[in-house]
Parts: sequence; C-alpha cells; structure tokens
Amino acid sequence: MHSENLKSLRREEFGYTLSYRTRWSDNDQYHHMNNSIYYHLFDSIVNTYLIESCGQNPQESLLIGLVVSSWCQFFAPLSFPDILDLCLRVKKLGDSSVTYEIGVFKQGSNSPAAVGGYTHVFVDRKSRKSTAVPLRTRNILGALASSASKL
Repeated sequence: MHSENLKSLRREEFGYTLSYRTRWSDNDQYHHMNNSIYYHLFDSIVNTYLIESCGQNPQESLLIGLVVSSWCQFFAPLSFPDILDLCLRVKKLGDSSVTYEIGVFKQGSNSPAAVGGYTHVFVDRKSRKSTAVPLRTRNILGALASSASKL
C-alpha cells in the first residue's frame, strides 16, 4: 500500500485499539514525539494483544515471535501531552509468520498521524527454528485480518 493510501486509513479498518498517554520523555528536542518511540508503541500494542487475546506469556511460552522487518510512515507530528489510540490489524498471516499494521491516531482524529508495522516469525523458544503458528493463535490473529484483507 502506498503512503497516500496509508494516510487515508480510518480507525474502523482496525480490529483492536489500545490507548496510550504520551510522556514528556517521548518528545525530542523539536518538541514532537521521537521517531524511535513509534516502534515502542508498535511493540506495546502487538504484545498486549498477544498476551491478552492469544494467551502468550513472553517469559514462558514455547513459541516466541521474532521481528524480522519493520517500517513506519509519518503523516502528522504528535507530542506530549497527546493521548493516542493505537489501532492494530493483521495484514498477512503465513504458516509461521504474521505481518501487523498499526495506525497511530491522536485521540479524536480519524486520520492517522503514522502507520507502520512489522513482521513476526514464530520460532521455538529454545531451538529458534521457525514453527507454525498454533491453530488457536492463528484463529485469533485471523480475526484481525478480516478488515485488512478487504481493502
């Protein structure tokens, strides 16, 4: 999807939302949220969803997701004390991988300030060998793919 299409994404195109209150330390010297913070936000919403909805336990689950690629497109600045809505969907669900897309919306806005994402490859915790996404997790992640696959 080209950046102009990403900018036109709306909240309703995502299946899961998590609120985030920006912190003073999120700002950089230009008084906007530093670009590295967006990747913290992506990790936060994806891992919150995996823990709460898929039953993943980062310290004990036999399978873990490793990030193999990531990206972000920026459209509008954000800064403290903005309250954000992080919106998650699944762009692609493979046998052992999942590609997430996250819209970052300033609360009250229906246009994203940024859209980004990353791809997880699920691996065995000990061997680090690629492993199929378990059926239960696949079904739960698949529910987030329905809105993205219709575009």
